[in-house]
Amino acid sequence: MYLICMKGYYNMDLTSPRTIRNIQEQFGFTFKKGLGQNFLTARNILEEIVDAAEIESGVIEVGPGFGVLTSELAQNSDKVVTIEIDERLIDVLDYTLAEYDNVKIINEDILKLDLKKVIDDEFNGEKVSIAANLPYYITTPIITKLLEEKLPIKNIVVMVQKEVAERMSAKPSTKDYGAITVLCQYYTEPSIVANVPASLFVPPPKVDSAVLKLKVLDKPSVEVKDEGVFFRVVKAAFSQRRKTLLNCLSANFPIPKDEISTLLESIGIAPSRRGETLSLEEFANIADTLLQKIK
Repeated sequence: MYLICMKGYYNMDLTSPRTIRNIQEQFGFTFKKGLGQNFLTARNILEEIVDAAEIESGVIEVGPGFGVLTSELAQNSDKVVTIEIDERLIDVLDYTLAEYDNVKIINEDILKLDLKKVIDDEFNGEKVSIAANLPYYITTPIITKLLEEKLPIKNIVVMVQKEVAERMSAKPSTKDYGAITVLCQYYTEPSIVANVPASLFVPPPKVDSAVLKLKVLDKPSVEVKDEGVFFRVVKAAFSQRRKTLLNCLSANFPIPKDEISTLLESIGIAPSRRGETLSLEEFANIADTLLQKIK
């Protein structure tokens, strides 16, 4: 379902818990825990999200809720396309965003939506920014989709669970470093813009959040001969964190264990190391070396 918000409605304070309660009562709306619906009530955080997105003309938002971030984006961009899965919120958004004629609402599941077509149709294929207060339960699938589909995106600025933001921006040899870290740092330059306590949401979630910025790189941070093999190596290396790199790779690649050991040693990587100690350059080197054996 596609809707264009109509001009002429007054500007309401969507960061006010009282306004949120009034809208709930007016529309008989109840929060669904299963959809991760927690609405931000801090205007300064909204401003930080908008600033970090570095919007040039267009922006795509995921999960607008009652439209609090949407309205801030609409005031700072030529066009906002916002994607909301909950059909119950469409009438609410048409009401709360009525004063903006530069907002388009798409009632779809972001994970099933053809985003390339949306960008082509709505922004003539030009680079856009992504801004979102993401539901915690699907943060990783959404970010993975945005990155792996190699869309014309400039920046991805998202509110996520604090520990997820820390994982995506982690350094090697730390407890937070994992496969999602490598994915994000292969395609982007991640940084934490702000930490956001649970008390700034309605209803408050059980954990604190953070605003994460993923600056999409013009080309991946490391060069690899085969991306599929690269990510197979990454996934294998983190498949059993307590096991050595040698054991993880031998369990996931049809190559004799002694050959993998020899290959690792030939590129200066000890087979006894663990996945969380490897840099992106080392993952790339392993993938390119293994590629010779599995072609």
